[in-house]
Amino acid sequence: MADTIIVPSPHGSADTTHVRHHFATAAQQYDAASLGMWTFLITEVLFFGGLFTSYAIYRSLYPDAFASTSAYMNVVLGGINTILLATSTLTMALAVRSAQLSKTRSLINYLSITFLLGAVFLLIKAYEYYSKWSEHLIPGTGFQYANSQLEHHVQIFFFLYFAMTGMHALHMIVGMGLLVMLLVKAARGAFNAEYFTPVRMIGLYWEFVDIIWIFLFPLLYVIGAR
Repeated sequence: MADTIIVPSPHGSADTTHVRHHFATAAQQYDAASLGMWTFLITEVLFFGGLFTSYAIYRSLYPDAFASTSAYMNVVLGGINTILLATSTLTMALAVRSAQLSKTRSLINYLSITFLLGAVFLLIKAYEYYSKWSEHLIPGTGFQYANSQLEHHVQIFFFLYFAMTGMHALHMIVGMGLLVMLLVKAARGAFNAEYFTPVRMIGLYWEFVDIIWIFLFPLLYVIGAR
């Protein structure tokens, strides 16, 4: 089916077909969805903010131990993952724009590319986790480190590493599940210039997850690297 270009409504929907009974207008429904998503993202900022604060405190307390871990961080793979997520931010934005213009084929293509980029990211992250396991760098009784004097403090770093990247990966998995839902609905022709709210809201979530990685990469991979 050929794509049809329709000028999008400034509020995401002029068609009342998708308006729930508890909303007076389509614009009100779109504004409520936007407020809800931004409120949710603020709570996510607070959650990750706690992890970032913990990292900052412990890094200031044990700078030598944290800097020494740079030898075990694969900056190349981290950089590749950064490029993948930066690209996925672009493709997700293009997917939103395609939905706004009723370009269903383009919407499906961009959502599929975004999903594939996320999948490659997770595969690379899984390989990194396996490498850390092989090097006995998982915090716990089996933890081993070349410099025994720094071992205890280095465990704190790797605990934060797995906590921060693990929570980020979990958010990625949730995001990919949402992308699958969008793909199924897009294939059924659910989105167009009159109704694209779900694509826009999930796009905001995906872009937030990408931004979190932009902070994780330099903190965990670059700072202290030689």
